[in-house]
Amino acid sequence: MWPGMGRDRLTRGLVLRLCLLLTALCVCVHIYLELGSRRGAPSHFILGCPTQTNQVLPDKGARTRGTKDPMEPNFGTEDRAMKRMVSYVRMLKNDSVAGKTGGGDNPSTCCPPLRPKRKSPRWHIELEPWASDNHSLEEEARRFLHYITTPQVSCAPPSPEGPLALEGQEGTKGPWAVCLDSRYSLAQRIHTKHCRVYSMGLGVEDKTLERSLARVGCEVHCFDPSLKQAHLQESDMWLHRLSVDWRDPNPAIPAQRQHGNTKKLATILNDFGHRQVDVLKVDMESAEWKILENLVLEGVLSSVGQLLLEVHLHWAGFEVDGDDPSVVRYWFSLLKELERAHFRLFRYHNDPAKPRLFLHRNFLNTSSAYTLGWVNNEWRP
Repeated sequence: MWPGMGRDRLTRGLVLRLCLLLTALCVCVHIYLELGSRRGAPSHFILGCPTQTNQVLPDKGARTRGTKDPMEPNFGTEDRAMKRMVSYVRMLKNDSVAGKTGGGDNPSTCCPPLRPKRKSPRWHIELEPWASDNHSLEEEARRFLHYITTPQVSCAPPSPEGPLALEGQEGTKGPWAVCLDSRYSLAQRIHTKHCRVYSMGLGVEDKTLERSLARVGCEVHCFDPSLKQAHLQESDMWLHRLSVDWRDPNPAIPAQRQHGNTKKLATILNDFGHRQVDVLKVDMESAEWKILENLVLEGVLSSVGQLLLEVHLHWAGFEVDGDDPSVVRYWFSLLKELERAHFRLFRYHNDPAKPRLFLHRNFLNTSSAYTLGWVNNEWRP
């Protein structure tokens, strides 16, 4: 009997203490809320920055150590911290809502605006609609060939007093030629000795254009994977044992040979510390399609002033899949991506000595290789 009475007393005592504790807690919360409502004033901080106020604050220089600011509320340090936190959260929420609706007429000027988000990386190009409903090779080929043989802008000949005119106009004739029209920046860049040229090839292509631009003061870099030395200066040109590719080598796979050094153009630009290239010449023997796709997807074309590109049409090209109509549609879509990147075709050249082949067949007696010249009409170095 006695043990049962002891347990009852213990239970009643615990319940009584719990009730007293809850009562004290409610009284404390009530007192705190009463003090907060009396002291409550609109917070003057939005995202950690002071907003404008009509109150005249006393000069900080007039304060002395130990002198209390008459404008400062009289509550403890912990209460002040709590009030600042509550005001910060409340105003942050209001500010986010205002930002969604336009930010108000007088946004705070102490905090810089948020930077716009970068565009998400692209993983594929935008394919153009089919040339016809039946997806025929003939219609795709006719559209493509008409596109690459119809210049979109004309380039005026260089001035007789211009730098390339003194070189016999080697840079504006032949299969490889640049646009020296005064509407674009290359002629001025050559005049001020600030032009930079990248030539991507396999060591057997014609270097007449590169030598001509080097003689008039351009900084010319030729990339040839067959060189024995990593870097070499020759005839006012820099030669590098590198080959441009549409992908960087896998770092987990050791290179079998030193001469097989390939990199993406974006990586080469970063390694050399170059941000812009006035002229980019690409003669990569059927690798040009995948390289051009990489330049489009990585946004490198915005760093290029003029693009000189030889395209090969006798077969699809390295790692280009699909049936023949799909291949030609892919080619056409890539060139339309150039147009969307503000490039305009100013010149084309077909070599009569090349075989007359189009995807392994003789189609409209067209050449198997075309050299295309594109100028970026919004490029401002």
